[in-house]
Amino acid sequence: MTTATPAENELIYDWNKVGHDHILDRKKPIAFDDETLRDGLQSPSAINPTIEQKIEILRLMEKLGIDRVDLGLPGAGPQHIDHIESLLKTIVDEKMRILPGCAVRTVVSDIEPLDRLQQKFGIPIQASAFLGTSPIRQYAEGWTLAKLMETMETAVGWAIAHKIPVMFVTEDTTRSKPEDVKALYSRAIELGAYSICICDTCGHVTPHGVKQLVSYIIENVVKPSGKQVWVNWHGHSDRGLGLMNALAAVEAGADIIHGTALGLGERVGNTQMDQLLVNLKLMGLIDNDLSALAEYVRKAHQYTGVPLPQNYPVFGEDAFDTGTGVHAAAVIKAKKKGENWLADRVYSGVPAGEFGLEQRIRVGHMSGKSNVVFWLNSHGYEATEERVNKILEAAKASKALLSDDQLKTLAK
Repeated sequence: MTTATPAENELIYDWNKVGHDHILDRKKPIAFDDETLRDGLQSPSAINPTIEQKIEILRLMEKLGIDRVDLGLPGAGPQHIDHIESLLKTIVDEKMRILPGCAVRTVVSDIEPLDRLQQKFGIPIQASAFLGTSPIRQYAEGWTLAKLMETMETAVGWAIAHKIPVMFVTEDTTRSKPEDVKALYSRAIELGAYSICICDTCGHVTPHGVKQLVSYIIENVVKPSGKQVWVNWHGHSDRGLGLMNALAAVEAGADIIHGTALGLGERVGNTQMDQLLVNLKLMGLIDNDLSALAEYVRKAHQYTGVPLPQNYPVFGEDAFDTGTGVHAAAVIKAKKKGENWLADRVYSGVPAGEFGLEQRIRVGHMSGKSNVVFWLNSHGYEATEERVNKILEAAKASKALLSDDQLKTLAK
């Protein structure tokens, strides 16, 4: 006679939900804008992938249910235009749901190529028009608010006149004066920008600052406009806060969150799109099928040449491995109950199976007998006392976990 496994809420008391009803009950959807193929490739360590490789990554974005993609910088040269065209052709030919956009300076010469591309491919292409607004940037560049306003009005006005959808982006918003960003955003919306983007360009802000800023923009710009305006959050990780800040932006009411695979990007990079999706899935705020997320991370790593650390959350080689005796014993006992769900959670805050991965029991210098017995049984070897003792002795003498090849040699 088997006993039913208790419900999840009986086995895991979730402190994350205590006093957090306002975010967990969020009704409006969360959308995602993937910057891997633009901001991600500004990483000093990144190789520019081939167009075939970019198309593979684009298809994985579509599979993951990512809503928007930044295809690149048209103003960066002919090669970038060629890649953008190939990606647009793929979106059209494969009838993808993902919406394309391109990053442009807030100048007409950068936006003009989008007019031609829209006519060629017959789909809207968002102009993600960025303009630095912080006092430090204004001082360095010799700009004034009046100059910024004139620049924005000329470029946004031209784009709207040519039926190009505009997301107006204030660079370094998190170090900008509230009255400056309020004036610029409000005027851009008056001109027809349907979307605005709050940027932590230098990775300056903390989660508290994110909530203050996003709430300020919603209350003082979006609501007074009387229009449906999408509020975007685009964050960098210079202080290691990219993911936390993105979650804070969701909590504060942002509609669209930007990120990149592996957190690729300039300097130390952007919000990690993969980790963002994992966390929002575990919070119950999205229901995207994320079974292809591991492949998305691996492809980004492989095609850009940017390292995937062994201990990278969820998708690093070590993420679901354990060689520690006590930990492994608990996982093994859970597996013996015939419950993968239980084994996935007893010593892990992330259920590996939800992301196409699995828990692995390893053998090393901190392992116990149960690790060895489990490995032997899992690989078709009889767990004799002599065999177990031989492997355990080798493991205790090793400075690192034993590889499967080493264990097979010992088992034989």
